[in-house]
Amino acid sequence: MMATRSPSGFDMQRDKLATYFDSTARKAWIDLTSDAKVSGIRATVRAGRDEMRSTLLSWLPRDLRRTRVLDAGCGTGALSIDAACHGAEVTGIDVAAGLVEVARERTPSFIGHGRIKWRAGDMLDPALGEFAHVVAMDSLIHYSASDLVDALEQLSERCTTSMVFTFAPHTRLLGAMHKAGKFFPKSDRSPAIVPINEDELRARLTNLDGWRIGRSHRVSSGFYTSQAMELVKA
Repeated sequence: MMATRSPSGFDMQRDKLATYFDSTARKAWIDLTSDAKVSGIRATVRAGRDEMRSTLLSWLPRDLRRTRVLDAGCGTGALSIDAACHGAEVTGIDVAAGLVEVARERTPSFIGHGRIKWRAGDMLDPALGEFAHVVAMDSLIHYSASDLVDALEQLSERCTTSMVFTFAPHTRLLGAMHKAGKFFPKSDRSPAIVPINEDELRARLTNLDGWRIGRSHRVSSGFYTSQAMELVKA
């Protein structure tokens, strides 16, 4: 049975993320998601994120006209804008109000047949309504496997076709970084990225009624390692 509210672990981590991305990391993430010059480490992260965004978008229909898409954890808005340019009616939501404001400022004056509603808040809010597709790119990588699956379960109740999301796959490197807490320089280190065992995740997702696992793809680019997974309405 679907939980009636976000799990407490999810709530607490979400609030930490909101504080982090709206304060310590705001400038770094604005630069990372722009054409600004960045360090070699962040350049690999930028390249990886660009590849991942292209992968997730390629898993959605090419023609998204009259199709509602939820960009769950939209950040500075690149994926929302791309989806809108394919005709989608996008709701881009993020816990970091400052990044949502950047996304709003970066929205082109013309995005074809698409449109975007920018929101600051909780991606799990039922008031957002129903969507054909949900995309959660690197917005669930800070959560445990149980909290991640709980979030997907709640999102599944308001999604009619597919959910595509990413998680941090458990590798020796990511496991070591997670233990050491050194994924980012100390001055602007993010809340811990939680590596997840793929087999464990797949086992948990088999209990998601009415959904089946579709495509999966890993992107590794220097300091960026993330794995995309698709859930399709059965």
